[in-house]
Amino acid sequence: MNAISVSNPARCYAPPFRRPRTNPGKTKRVSFAGFRSPRCAMDVSIGGGNFNYEHIPKFPRTNVWDPYKRLGVTRDASEEEIRGARNFLLQQYAGHERSMESIEDAYEKIIMKSFRERKKSKINLKSRLKQKVEESPSWVKTLLSYVELPPVDVILRRLFLFGFMGGWSIMTSAETGPAFQVALSLLSCIYFLNDKMNNVIRASATGFGALVVGWIVGSILVPVIPSAVLPPTWTLELLTSLVAYVFLFLSCTFLK
Repeated sequence: MNAISVSNPARCYAPPFRRPRTNPGKTKRVSFAGFRSPRCAMDVSIGGGNFNYEHIPKFPRTNVWDPYKRLGVTRDASEEEIRGARNFLLQQYAGHERSMESIEDAYEKIIMKSFRERKKSKINLKSRLKQKVEESPSWVKTLLSYVELPPVDVILRRLFLFGFMGGWSIMTSAETGPAFQVALSLLSCIYFLNDKMNNVIRASATGFGALVVGWIVGSILVPVIPSAVLPPTWTLELLTSLVAYVFLFLSCTFLK
C-alpha cells in the first residue's frame, strides 16, 4: 500500500500519510515533525478562529412575565400568528442561547394554555358570540366594537383588586372615608387601560369618565335603597364609592 487518503463529510483535511523512507544499512528513524493535525470547517462554528460572540443580538424582553407580551402578540392572536412571531424571533436572535430559550418558553406557555382551555370546553362560546353579534343591529355592533372579552384569569384578578378596595373602604369608612381608596382605584384603572390603549391621555380620560359616571349613578341609586337593609355605619359617600368601583372595574376590564 503506497498511500492512504483521508476523506470526511465534515470537510476535514490533512496531508496524505506517506510511509517514511528507510535505509536498510542504517538505523530506521521516523520523523513526524512534518505531520499536522487535521483541520475541520466545524472549528469555526464551534468557537474556533476569531469569532466574537459579543456581537450576537440579545432578546430585550427576556424577563417579561407575560408570554404574549414577550412574543409581541395579542391575546386573541391565532396559532398561526403566534407560531410566526416565534419563528421570526428565533431567526432574529439565533445564536444567543438564553434569548432562544426565553422565546421557546413563552411559546410553550401560550400553546399549553390554549390546549387546556380547549380541553375544558368543547363548545366554542367565542364563535357563537361572534355569530350573535353579526346578526345584531348596526348600533349594537358599533357599541360592541368598543368592548372586548379578556381571559378569565384577567377578569378574576381585577375583580379581586376592586373587591379588596371595596372591603378596605368599608373597614376604614368610619375613620377617614374612602377618598384614598377611590384615588388608588382610579390610578389602577388608568394603568390597566393604558396597558391596552398605549395612550396615557385617552386612558386617563376614560378612567376619570368611568369614575364620574359611577359616582353619578351611585348618587341616584343609593338614596332609593331602604336604610333598614344597610348597616348604620355605611354612609352615602361609602355606598357611592362602592358603585364607582363597579364602573371602574367594568371599564378597565371590558373596554378596548
